[in-house]
Amino acid sequence: MRKQRPFWQELPLLVVIALLLALLVKTFLLQAFSIPSDSMQNTLQKGDRVLVDKLTPWFGSEPERGEVVVFHDPGEWLKNEPTPRTNAVQKALSFIGLMPSAEEKDLIKRVVGVGGDTLECNGAGPLKVNGKALDEPYVFPGNTACSTDQGGQFKVTVPSGHLWVMGDHRQASGDSRYHQHEPGAGMVPVDEVVGRAVVVAWPVGRLDNLPVPATFGQAGIDVRR
Repeated sequence: MRKQRPFWQELPLLVVIALLLALLVKTFLLQAFSIPSDSMQNTLQKGDRVLVDKLTPWFGSEPERGEVVVFHDPGEWLKNEPTPRTNAVQKALSFIGLMPSAEEKDLIKRVVGVGGDTLECNGAGPLKVNGKALDEPYVFPGNTACSTDQGGQFKVTVPSGHLWVMGDHRQASGDSRYHQHEPGAGMVPVDEVVGRAVVVAWPVGRLDNLPVPATFGQAGIDVRR
């Protein structure tokens, strides 16, 4: 019978296997993401850690209305935002998915419109999708569903393969509304989506899932072409 090697001799191999598994999980299954701002309050708080489902898009599924998604900056939306400094250990841990990356310029918002949808904001709201008013209890307390400033009033139709996204803290979110006059017209290409945020994983006291609000399933809202 083959003599079992001491644990200390097997430890390096076990560490390598664990790191490879972590890298595979980050690449194909789940990735941690740190909430960088207050734009998704109170659904998400600055500093929360969410887990992002990266597997579903591999099977051809596209983001749906109501989902909270992480996406790559589609057109220098973050050009004036500084990139946090990280040390070598933080970079290594983020590379394998054990902690969120501080260097990737990604954003997190709620999908309110998909290809073919017409969205409209008049006055303080409500926000309408294909003529249907949304009931949005997740909007930050004290905010209105629509902002009355320039950019906050709009009527747009989302082109195929794109999304219209908004933050839940409507009066503190630089989302699709405020990039309408830039390349891309505020639309987020589906190809730029990293995945759907499904769980608030940290801090432990805020552990929760992120379901799609019922208002996005109301009768008559789905008139996609």
